[in-house]
Amino acid sequence: MTQTAAGWSLPLPAHDSLGSFYWRGAAEGVLLIQRCSACGLYIHYPRPVCRACLSRELSPTPVSGQGTLHSFTVMMQVFHPFFTDRLPYVVASVELPEQERLRVLANVVDCPVEEVRVGMPVEVTFRQLTPELTIPQFRPRPGWDGSTDAEAGR
Repeated sequence: MTQTAAGWSLPLPAHDSLGSFYWRGAAEGVLLIQRCSACGLYIHYPRPVCRACLSRELSPTPVSGQGTLHSFTVMMQVFHPFFTDRLPYVVASVELPEQERLRVLANVVDCPVEEVRVGMPVEVTFRQLTPELTIPQFRPRPGWDGSTDAEAGR
């Protein structure tokens, strides 16, 4: 664990056998999502068996890293003392285009909190927090003008 000036350690995700590929991919700058080789279903969070066809033939598959912000919350209170000096920050559900309802939870970065919008087109970026942890985050895609189709009346 990495210490902060206040003495708190960064809480690290569990690197279990099912999800370890996700963190290895992030360290290499690739967003990997589990996919069933039998029926083609993307599965996130990782599971030992496909929920559609019950196959065990699941493998990590690179995805585009593009997405649309499905929902979000702005964190104004910390859940762990390590994050005290990082407030406010955005935790979002990002829908990936590879499959309907395929969503990833991540922070939204490189965007003022007050400009974050549902429907915002985003792309993955990776941030190395410690030598052992790189995390996927999402930022607005270049060219995004701050409006969504719904807000523009389209």
